[in-house]
Amino acid sequence: MKDASTGIGLDSAAVKVDAFRAATGVLTVAVAAALLWLVDRWPPHEDETLALFVGRGSLGDVMHQVITERGGAPLHFLLAWAVVHAGGGLTALRLVSVAFAVASVPLMALLGARLADRATGVLAAAFASASWVFLFHGVFGRMYSLFLFTSLLSFLALLARRYVLWGLALLLVLASHPYAVLVVAAEALFVVLCARDRRAFATLGAVAVVGFPFWWADLVLRNRFDVGVGGGGRRLGSPASVLRYLWSVAGDFSSHAHVWAVFLVLLAAVGAVLLVRRNRTAAVLTGCVVVVPTLAFMLATLHSRTSPEARHLIFALPFFSLLLATAIVDVGRLRPPATAIAAVAAVAVLVAGEVRWAYLKTPALFDGDPPAEVHARAEAAAWLASRSRPNDVLLGYEPAYLLAWERNRSFSNHALPRADPKLFASALRHVQQPLGRGVWVFDASDTTNAWRRETIRFALPTPASLFEGRAYGPYLVIRTRRPLVTRANYISAAEDVLQLGRSLQIGDADVNLHTVLVAARRIYGSSGSSSRSRSTISR
Repeated sequence: MKDASTGIGLDSAAVKVDAFRAATGVLTVAVAAALLWLVDRWPPHEDETLALFVGRGSLGDVMHQVITERGGAPLHFLLAWAVVHAGGGLTALRLVSVAFAVASVPLMALLGARLADRATGVLAAAFASASWVFLFHGVFGRMYSLFLFTSLLSFLALLARRYVLWGLALLLVLASHPYAVLVVAAEALFVVLCARDRRAFATLGAVAVVGFPFWWADLVLRNRFDVGVGGGGRRLGSPASVLRYLWSVAGDFSSHAHVWAVFLVLLAAVGAVLLVRRNRTAAVLTGCVVVVPTLAFMLATLHSRTSPEARHLIFALPFFSLLLATAIVDVGRLRPPATAIAAVAAVAVLVAGEVRWAYLKTPALFDGDPPAEVHARAEAAAWLASRSRPNDVLLGYEPAYLLAWERNRSFSNHALPRADPKLFASALRHVQQPLGRGVWVFDASDTTNAWRRETIRFALPTPASLFEGRAYGPYLVIRTRRPLVTRANYISAAEDVLQLGRSLQIGDADVNLHTVLVAARRIYGSSGSSSRSRSTISR
């Protein structure tokens, strides 16, 4: 049967729609199964501890801290707050990431179908779902799968010209991640180039006004970037450094093997040419998603200490995968069945290469930590939980604290952020006196150490009579024997503990010691804490 106005076979079109839905459904179920299999393998991380510990406060306290003090992603912390107050912990927080990642799969397929065709959309979603960026952040209890999901909603709403939904989606994007400004800018550029609709411009204006709290949170976070802490990522600014960064992003979106990466980038370039020839709107939107971050990093990060990584451009993952899929689908349609077989083989190789890179980049995502390290971390957490007092003062957001809190929900929530003297000083001022005991954890197996070890030497700071501790595998747990009472006593004790950390070659001990010393000057002036008496804690 054919439609009289179009001549298109209605039965054939229905079959194609059903096939698209079935393929997308199968892919979504497969991705869900894979992520659920991985969800508990990746070891707990301090960023996940941070989200859950911040989420332990009241809703008002959480929003105040995120928007006015810490900056970042209010929606992520709101979800962490919901997890905590529903009685959940680390696994529940990760399941939130899994849910948004799984929900992103059909959206990626729909976006690909809208920009190219249904077969290309499903294949693009498959490529994106097999990438390291997707797999890792699909289980990591942070905001990146949320960022991907909300950005996909905004792209689809914009293409459908559903401007109210688009505006709401943009607000969700802004609430999901500071780099959402790149998504808004890319879509605004697309509106200027293609849509030219007054309703679209009105929507952007409304988002600019209503989204003020999110813009403010971004400014707060940018003001904190000067701490200069990170995993040694590249500083951007010059065209060459930006291109190296984008090359690395493309690698994490696919495979970092050098010859393989060159082939995939060339394949994506072929896909871009095909997209330009067939769908100007799709090509323009894809171009905006690529050009806006490129220009932003060249212009805005000169002399900056920020170190963006592939995850910060996760919103571009569906577009890169779309370019790969466009080229491969076209090859498959040239002279079937021979070219179709070749295309299927290319898909299998590409997906296998992506998963292989994910394993090579982050083996613990698939294998977890060694059993001995898992056991040692559990023992350290059990010791902390059994001796915890609600007024203890913790340094940082160590995973051992998270596991201790899961064992003992009255575990202290007085965690002082490391590596940021301003935030550290503010948090310490908010801890009511008299302070409880000080608690510190050193991890000799951490990736920040120049030399990673499976065990750590037991030692106590000087004078040892003021401290107690235990060593479990790579973990050294230290706490003061008595309450510290005053902030000055805490700073003095922290200096002693972190000096010990330096002697044990703990990688972040130097950064944390610097944080404590600078924070002491912020609180007490140039004299710092060294002149203050320890008499209170030595009784």
